[in-house]
Amino acid sequence: MSKISMGFIGYGNMAQAIAKGLVKEKVISPENIYACAKHYDKLVENTQKLGINPCEDAEDVVRKADMIVIAVKPYQIEEVVGPLGNALIGKIVVSVAAGYTFDKYEKILPEGVHHISTNPNTPIEVGAGMIACEDHHNLSEDELRFFYQVFEPIALIEMVETSKLSIAGTICGCTPAYTAMYMEALADAAVKHGLPRQSAYRMVAQMIYGTGKLYLETETHPGIMKDKVCSPNGTTIKGVASLERDGFRGAVISAIDAAENKNEY
Repeated sequence: MSKISMGFIGYGNMAQAIAKGLVKEKVISPENIYACAKHYDKLVENTQKLGINPCEDAEDVVRKADMIVIAVKPYQIEEVVGPLGNALIGKIVVSVAAGYTFDKYEKILPEGVHHISTNPNTPIEVGAGMIACEDHHNLSEDELRFFYQVFEPIALIEMVETSKLSIAGTICGCTPAYTAMYMEALADAAVKHGLPRQSAYRMVAQMIYGTGKLYLETETHPGIMKDKVCSPNGTTIKGVASLERDGFRGAVISAIDAAENKNEY
């Protein structure tokens, strides 16, 4: 377990997911994690669940932590992070605020603050997350190596160009919701045909997990993975044909388009 101390400025859903993942995978011990939030009473309630340390303000978090995670809403960053100024020098600053890229931070942070902008997703809570990282950053080689040591146990890390960070964040961050809808729809179909719901959810979840793992370990093209399941005149290909008739792929692409058009980059 790392001896590093981590501090969260903002402790909403994403910050809590990261903290849970780090504690679950024994990357950082709870007593070395600090957090602050706008509503202190709610913060205390949320931090007690993991046994991490609530702080009264961001200045206290920065004093106590080596790695600082900026997890407030993008519109709050200038107000919350700007006043911290030189206190952030010597810290590793990791942003998880959607849309706040390196150049935006450079306008509000003093020279010498080392930072990187990222877009993680909620499965990081169980050590199976995805983090899209802007490849334009100013972490030193040692700091970047340490960033990987902290986050690789709980997420796959993918570096992307600044211009691609928006779509990468959409693919990583929005699609767990779409996948959960897919899970629910599959389970509804299973229940319709007599399978108990909890059994259906477990089967569907394992199928999605296993399919993703199969790709990551073999890098087999998804089309080939699909073809391997589709026998001539078989049940699977008939289902595939039905999905195609109903515009399944087009609906997925349209959902990404809709989400991407809402991003403020």
